Amino acid sequence: MIETGVIHGRFQVLHNDHMKYLLAGKEKCRHLVVGITNPDPSLAKDDPADPARSSAEANPLTYFERYTIIRAALLEIGLNLSDFSIVPFPINFPHLYKYYVPMDATFFLTIYDSWGEKKLQQFESLGLMVEVLWKRTLEEKGLRADEIRRRMLKGDHWEHLVPRSTRELMKAWDIPNRLCTLVATL
Repeated sequence: MIETGVIHGRFQVLHNDHMKYLLAGKEKCRHLVVGITNPDPSLAKDDPADPARSSAEANPLTYFERYTIIRAALLEIGLNLSDFSIVPFPINFPHLYKYYVPMDATFFLTIYDSWGEKKLQQFESLGLMVEVLWKRTLEEKGLRADEIRRRMLKGDHWEHLVPRSTRELMKAWDIPNRLCTLVATL
């Protein structure tokens, strides 16, 4: 078993397939470092491989909210605080990685599209140890956070697509209303 693994995502709304991804990484290591990408607007950058990922609509949650949601969801499934860490991960600024994550860890990722392929190339070009958890087509991806945000905007049911703790926090913070307000101002 690997000592330390690094996994990453925006988690702009943590959903059940994100949990499968996080758990797949955790099964391979003793300690999982969860990197939250786009932790703030200064560390987000447009990228032609995934142009929508840096928009305000695609990033309604703060770093602290995502930290709180991920922590609660991982504890909800039975992990201990000693099993994982949660850190900012400026995915678009590779020269900053060393300030946030252990560079001698194994970096886990999944590939669905050109954005995943770009990250794989980027990690390998840095000499990082990389393990692709799975490679699937975009059609095989499953849940997508943009679909959950769309459901929130339309007033459709989304609650069954996220962990219980995520659902409770999203409602407590009134994220569906925040998202509607955000989209109305764009």
